[in-house]
Amino acid sequence: MLKQINLFGTEFKPDENLEKYSTKIEAPIYEPKNIKPHLLELCDRSKTNRLIKEIESSPLDEEEKTFLIDAAKRHNVFNYEKIADYYAHSNSDIQQLMERSGLVIIDFNKAIEYGYVKLCDEIRKQYLEQYGE
Repeated sequence: MLKQINLFGTEFKPDENLEKYSTKIEAPIYEPKNIKPHLLELCDRSKTNRLIKEIESSPLDEEEKTFLIDAAKRHNVFNYEKIADYYAHSNSDIQQLMERSGLVIIDFNKAIEYGYVKLCDEIRKQYLEQYGE
């Protein structure tokens, strides 16, 4: 059996009386800031842009470049705190599209409908079947 050692070299003994996982599930509540961020603050595209430059300057055919450019976009890094601020200060048209894109989850039932929390909902159903309310 492996021992866990802390920074000072002594054995670490976790409290075995503590439960490993909580069954209490609460959605985080976010309080928006008073300022609407600029769109450029919502997403860091630096790695994506570097990859796209490499792809575009490569000798590949256009179909391959298109595929690789699409794949490179998965390296975009979204700042969800700023996205939430942007959402809070936007009109209903963009809010609806942001919800549809899964950038914010405001309504749990809509999130299930759009498929963003399908697995979570399945796990919840199984848990309730096994343990009840």
